[in-house]
Amino acid sequence: MGRADEAGLTADIIELATRYGRYGYQRITALLQASGWTVNVKRVERIWRREGLKVPCKQPKKGRLWLNEGSCVRLRPEYPNDVWSYDFVEDRTHNGRKFRMLNVIDDFTRECLASRIDRKLNSTAVIDALTDPFVLRGVPGHVRQG
Repeated sequence: MGRADEAGLTADIIELATRYGRYGYQRITALLQASGWTVNVKRVERIWRREGLKVPCKQPKKGRLWLNEGSCVRLRPEYPNDVWSYDFVEDRTHNGRKFRMLNVIDDFTRECLASRIDRKLNSTAVIDALTDPFVLRGVPGHVRQG
């Protein structure tokens, strides 16, 4: 048997949980109390679990796909040559000397468009590595550094 205000409270908890995706039941309780609800943490936790609400795992900052309001930031490719990514990979040879690889990838087809390997890669090498696929395949819609 629930209280008379149980449905309204549940609706408010779900609405706050959707608006603030990274907030847990304790923070939601504080928001409810600030908005005028007389409710304790145990009750909110019980409703939280009953409704199956969970805080999503936090993604690492470099590769995260959402902001805290739940919107998607990363551009999704829709066709070949829509979005290209380039990134550096670094390793060492058997004698300990460092070398770097610059890879340019079409995000839709997952095809490697260019790869440069050298001990030192500077901005000129990046521009040079990107211009070759530009000439061969045309300019993509977007280029991002991974």
